[in-house]
Amino acid sequence: MEEQRRYDHLKSAVTKLLSDDELPLPTSNQIRNVISEYRTASFYRVSDELAEKMARELETSLGITMDIGSVITEKGYVEWLTSAKAKIEPYYWERYRELLENKHFPPKVLAKLDEVTDKILGLLGNPKEDGPWDRRGMVVGHVQSGKTANYTGLICKAADAGYRLVVVIAGIHNNLRNQTQQRIDEGFIGKDSGRLVTGKENRYIGVGKIDTRNIPVSLTSSLRDFNKREAETNAFELRNLNVPVVLVIKKNTSTLKNLVNWLKEHNARGGTQLIDAPMLLIDDEADNASIDISKPKEEASRINSQIRELLQQFHRSCYIGYTATPFANIFIDPSNEHEMLGADLFPRNFIVGLDAPDNYFGANKIFSEESNIIRTIDDNEDLIPVKHKNQHELSDLPNSLKISVRTFILCRSIRMLRGNKNTHNSMLVNASRFTSVQSELRNSIHGLLGNIVRHIRFNFRKEENEALKDEEISALHEAWQNEYSNLEFKWNDIQPTLLDAAAPISVIEVNSKSAGKLNYSDHPEGLNVIAVGGFSLSRGFTLEGLSISYFLRNSIMYDTLLQMGRWFGYRQGYEDLCRIWMSQEAVGWYGHIAESIEELRDEIRKMQKQNRTPRDFGLKVRSHPDSLIVTARNKMGSSKNVPVKIGLGNQFIETSILAKNPKIIEANRNVARKLVSDLGTNSYDMSMPKGNYLWQKVDAKVVMDFISGFTNHKNSLYTESGPVVEYINQRADNELKHWDVAIISTTEGQEDDILGLLVKRQNRTESKRTLSKTDYLIVTEKQRIADAAMEAIGLEEHLVETIKSDFIEEQKARTKREGKPPRNGRYTIPGRKYREHRKTPLLIIHLLTINKPKAEGELREPSIDKGVVGWSISFPETQYEEKTVEYIVNTTWWKENYGDDFDDESLEDE
Repeated sequence: MEEQRRYDHLKSAVTKLLSDDELPLPTSNQIRNVISEYRTASFYRVSDELAEKMARELETSLGITMDIGSVITEKGYVEWLTSAKAKIEPYYWERYRELLENKHFPPKVLAKLDEVTDKILGLLGNPKEDGPWDRRGMVVGHVQSGKTANYTGLICKAADAGYRLVVVIAGIHNNLRNQTQQRIDEGFIGKDSGRLVTGKENRYIGVGKIDTRNIPVSLTSSLRDFNKREAETNAFELRNLNVPVVLVIKKNTSTLKNLVNWLKEHNARGGTQLIDAPMLLIDDEADNASIDISKPKEEASRINSQIRELLQQFHRSCYIGYTATPFANIFIDPSNEHEMLGADLFPRNFIVGLDAPDNYFGANKIFSEESNIIRTIDDNEDLIPVKHKNQHELSDLPNSLKISVRTFILCRSIRMLRGNKNTHNSMLVNASRFTSVQSELRNSIHGLLGNIVRHIRFNFRKEENEALKDEEISALHEAWQNEYSNLEFKWNDIQPTLLDAAAPISVIEVNSKSAGKLNYSDHPEGLNVIAVGGFSLSRGFTLEGLSISYFLRNSIMYDTLLQMGRWFGYRQGYEDLCRIWMSQEAVGWYGHIAESIEELRDEIRKMQKQNRTPRDFGLKVRSHPDSLIVTARNKMGSSKNVPVKIGLGNQFIETSILAKNPKIIEANRNVARKLVSDLGTNSYDMSMPKGNYLWQKVDAKVVMDFISGFTNHKNSLYTESGPVVEYINQRADNELKHWDVAIISTTEGQEDDILGLLVKRQNRTESKRTLSKTDYLIVTEKQRIADAAMEAIGLEEHLVETIKSDFIEEQKARTKREGKPPRNGRYTIPGRKYREHRKTPLLIIHLLTINKPKAEGELREPSIDKGVVGWSISFPETQYEEKTVEYIVNTTWWKENYGDDFDDESLEDE
């Protein structure tokens, strides 16, 4: 403990010296020289091993930066904070800032946190301004990116500015509410609220160790949610308090009802007057349960209406929804554009897009083509199929799950060798929504782990060759060879640590019916755990030191998928050890979602530059093709048919689901043949860039005739002929008047002259999900038939080269910061980078050889004899007001694509 204290003091001192923004980033030698100079003093003396560990950490943290993010506001708002700042004493913020400094928060990130929380505070109502006022906003962060740190800083600054009541609504599960309370205790209150409930002696924690004056009043604790009876024992009026009051409550109807009643009885003078004290309400995970998705439409959902009722108790209030998945918030009552601006929770006043620090371990990093983090699960169906029923019996664990457990042990060994012995280490197993199956999984993993530990205990001290004769040590060695043999440690370094790495690991079931709890704060020496659960391990809950994940779920809801991704976050010092096992299908969806969210963030940046409003942003996102999924999810339960209005500007659509019927295949070949004939008849100029056929300045009517004649499969909803043709027709006299039309011809594909041209087909593989289907096939597990580079066809070569070089330079800068080269030594330019520069729409015709999925070592075998025609369109960004066209989502389509998974949260058996 004494050496750890000296280590913390030394690291703080070195960090402060080297983190001056005016100075260049220190070199590795400079960092080590400063550490050596400080170590000469006795109170900074640490071992050589810890000094080197510190140097490696500082090399990373001192280089971490963060951009300020983007803001869009309603017209005419005047920021108040700048002129008021001189009169605000930053008491609570300074305590929090010092706490983060002591916890070695990256200095440049802390500076940006200060800046961005000022920006958000300036968008709230001025608490010194007489009311009434009512502000509604949203902060869009990243999953596990530090949103709690952001709103804790905002709470501190709001309290300094004069807000008297702060309510944090923290998710729908107790474990998330408790965890959030602990963080508010540490960062704002300064006392361990759990000890107050149990009657134990007060214990100052976090900011309370820095300054114990002006401790805020908390009406909730880390052990207990808001209780009206207990609150009544603290009868007071908010306006008479000299310190702020804070509550961290669960998103629960009874809790909200009790809080509203208590406020009416004790602070609104019997309900006859509104409360004058300014109130800040932070809705964490704001897209979860806060949105009005009630049935019938006229009745607001209970939680939604109760949050609004809570706000209505105050003359002066501000609501901020924090979320990483804002799709649902933008779709508040998607059937009526004008109702967005009504009394609902739509962020009508401001939307802030937070940028994550550059060390954030997020979707773009994990699911990029350069990533080496994903491992595919393909051996689960016989033992634990993705779709299974409650009480499913588990006869054994899939081999992939056994390998992931062994990899977790090895991960801990390497972290120990790197000097991180007393740190938290977690593994996530999320393979079923049923608690009965979670229990079986927990027991089976516990048995596997116990067996591994017994084998290690008896044999790990033996010579390497002798030890490897043991089946379990041999299996660990094989996992090491596959995953970590390229790192700095050899097997003879790893083997002696195996027992210390494996023996402390426990397997805990975490759901509403289990006794298992993940109380990291109770284990200062480090908790090592394999957490088995479902939705309780999703929304907002942080698994400390998460390195290995095993994910086997079938929801493709954007928010549900992302929130289940507990692997997002910060992995300083062990990012290279992280591995995620999931199905290829899920990999495809995550990749798509990562790109969709990046597009959404780009929209916020663009709209800030264009001085657009939250309403404009809401309308833009609601017209995005991905709105099909979000809107259908919210509304499908009340109707067999859900109309969804979509705009196709700056979008890429393609026929990734195709008919298997031979007659339809032949009919579509004929339609493509006619297209080629029409192109020739009209004497459009043809060129052959990189072996592909390209016609330019093609009339929109030729394109519409092709799409109208093509028989689209009903499951390929985005490429439904009617809406696509209607959208083109709306702009056929202006920006969609002329087209580029390309037919892809590869260098090595099977030759086919069916189109009247010699085309070498593209090879694509049928998704395993459609092997049993008789009428359609999904093209590849990622549902893609086009490559990203195809969107560059028709652009001038010098522009293409500029786009490539700009993107590669940007990625090289990131690689330099993160010290991690791309996989295969190459950077893949996403299609949207080319699309941003398109002035002319592009129709791409694909002639495909569809192959059956093959096991390793098998030869590729065609699934369909003939070349199958598919198409893609890259639409440029519209320069006009976005006009939408109507798609119809019905329950047949929904169940065919997503089963009965209308809302994963409501189906969770926890």
